[in-house]
Amino acid sequence: MPKLDIIHNPVKNALIKEGWTITDDPYVIQYRRTTLYADLGAERPITAERDGRKLVIEAKSFVGASKIQDLKEALGQYDIYRYLLEETAPERKLYVAVSAVVYKSFFNQDVIQLILNKHQLPLIVVDTETEEITQWIN
Repeated sequence: MPKLDIIHNPVKNALIKEGWTITDDPYVIQYRRTTLYADLGAERPITAERDGRKLVIEAKSFVGASKIQDLKEALGQYDIYRYLLEETAPERKLYVAVSAVVYKSFFNQDVIQLILNKHQLPLIVVDTETEEITQWIN
């Protein structure tokens, strides 16, 4: 299994604080003879105001030498996971979780916003200090 990202536990705790049940840690994506591991699987029970939802979350810290390279790798990983989830668990929505610091310092740049909008990357922005979700971006 791959090494946990440094924001794994703050993301997990933020989801729990918001009422999500962590069902898988890690979430195993099995397609024929290939096994991949996303960081988390989470579910929110059916409530009066919202249908039950199931998520797969991949946490990314963007602490490499090049944040653009980190983004390229994250987008590629997102695409692979999304394609496999469409086949194996179409009821689950895939999100990439990032820290609020990275979102404010990197993801708010015009070029990054253009790329994210074109790619339609769903994000969960997490304050890793307070372990709270600050934004859901679909």
